[in-house]
Amino acid sequence: MQTPSLSRRSFLALSAMLPWSLRAFAATLVPVGLELYSVRNAMKSDLSGTVLEVAQMGYQGVEFYAPYFDWTEPQTREMKKTLDDLGIRCYSTHNSRTYFTPENLKRVRDMNLVLGSKYLIMSSSDPKPGLEGWKEVADTLNSAADQLEPAGLKTGYHNHELEFTPAEGKRPIEILATNTKSSVALQLDVGTCLKAGSDPVAWIRANPGRIKSIHCKDWAPGADKGYTVLFGEGVADWKGIFAAAESVGGVEYYLVEQEGSRFSEFETAKKCLETFRRQHST
Repeated sequence: MQTPSLSRRSFLALSAMLPWSLRAFAATLVPVGLELYSVRNAMKSDLSGTVLEVAQMGYQGVEFYAPYFDWTEPQTREMKKTLDDLGIRCYSTHNSRTYFTPENLKRVRDMNLVLGSKYLIMSSSDPKPGLEGWKEVADTLNSAADQLEPAGLKTGYHNHELEFTPAEGKRPIEILATNTKSSVALQLDVGTCLKAGSDPVAWIRANPGRIKSIHCKDWAPGADKGYTVLFGEGVADWKGIFAAAESVGGVEYYLVEQEGSRFSEFETAKKCLETFRRQHST
């Protein structure tokens, strides 16, 4: 992996960007970041350049996804310096369930502390069949919450379609919500919730204070649409989602996420942020 660093040219570009960044910050009281999976191809070829590009767009923070686990300690510290130089934050990290094992959790904790992250989000779980399997996932999250709390860190869970698809008469996400501590965040992926036929607004209101972050990914029916529609082009009721998240959900930050679109990764991220700001400010 390329070691993240900022050149003099990058800092000059940053200086030109700062006035827009400050205006962007004032545009919303709840900050908005980018889930970096949205620009995953760029991340593979130029990690520091990609983070710089994201900051220049006006994003206030990022969420690193699973490959960050392979960074060395010097690379992790250099990335924190890059974030600080750019004036943006790492709000959380997206983690495989394997990162929550006893042999990995300490390393993940230490890396998140260096990055300045607040939440270690479990991005998927691959549970054993049946509702008991989901209760085991809840136990893992509770154990992680206890171990992370002394370090000032928290954990959470990111849903996909599976968690909102009923099994044995109950949605697995309800098992997770009921059987985890109130400190365990329920990171809502709007797009997958919609595809599973659930109502994101109703879910937020049913879990006050638990929806600490939201993946702002839209969705629309149709083979040529799905998750490839841009933010605001799908069926999500974003105004209702924002209202519920900020009145009862306890949201601390939003994360734009895009699995792909008809535009390039950077153009997609930029267009989504522009639409997010328009919809969130009106």
